[in-house]
Amino acid sequence: MSVEEYAVADAAAGPYALTTGPDGALWFTLVRSGRSGRIGRLVPGEEPTSHRLEPGCGPTVITPGPDGALWFTEYRADRIGRITTDGVIGEFGVPTPGCGPFGIAAGPDGALWFTETAADRIGRITVDGRITEFPLPVTGAFPSAITAGGDDGMWFTLNQSNAIGRIGMDGAITLHPLPTEAAAPVGIAAGSDGALWFAEIAAGQIGRITPGGQITEFPLPDRTARPHAVTVDADGAVWFTEWGGNRVGTITPDGSLTVHDLPTRHSEPHGITPGADGAVWTALEIGALARITRLDVTA
Repeated sequence: MSVEEYAVADAAAGPYALTTGPDGALWFTLVRSGRSGRIGRLVPGEEPTSHRLEPGCGPTVITPGPDGALWFTEYRADRIGRITTDGVIGEFGVPTPGCGPFGIAAGPDGALWFTETAADRIGRITVDGRITEFPLPVTGAFPSAITAGGDDGMWFTLNQSNAIGRIGMDGAITLHPLPTEAAAPVGIAAGSDGALWFAEIAAGQIGRITPGGQITEFPLPDRTARPHAVTVDADGAVWFTEWGGNRVGTITPDGSLTVHDLPTRHSEPHGITPGADGAVWTALEIGALARITRLDVTA
């Protein structure tokens, strides 16, 4: 594995999540930048740029929308944000105060779906800003990451209820408890195998759930690694970050694991995403984005 790091901010800015935009650039959240928060943009080989948000809003997760813009959650401001590729920003308040929006992803219905960590709700926002909220059948669940599955549903992690949830386009919700107690799932992504893959941050495991609810858990070599985010590259490989272990890893559908140390100590990798260049990128809380290429891949 080869790793290149690109400085995008100082260590206090907190690069957290990142995604590849429709313009081929990497877009990322700077959750703590000057206590105001920023949305950053990086084209490899060019200087990074950023766009200032309102003070204290806490931009968290960012994702491409169906309208050619990037959409993001403002965790501390209870808002959903939208930024065009030329930097025009719009913001939409979530009706429930103190809801703490966190994860966000485009759904199969042309809307964006998001989690409300502090309100036990899943939200839906149309590209023109209309919001609908769906209460979960549990309390204190801390819904976290969310992704579109291959079954026309949205799948999400319930960090404090120790479960994986699914919501259909009709609002129907199904919960699947995890076999490991207090596993605290966080990141989730749809795999090329038709299943959903997720990170169990407290258990040091990567999990896999089929659309029918069958769950398999794969312990990491370092159970204290605190796996955080999950993504799938163009070849179908599942990648994850080890926030506490300073590593990134890959896992195959049969559970074969490979982990790689990052070159800078205590870099705290968070979000991870495929780039337009064929590499995988991760956001490092020390103020950088890391570009990762696999040396074991042959044409």
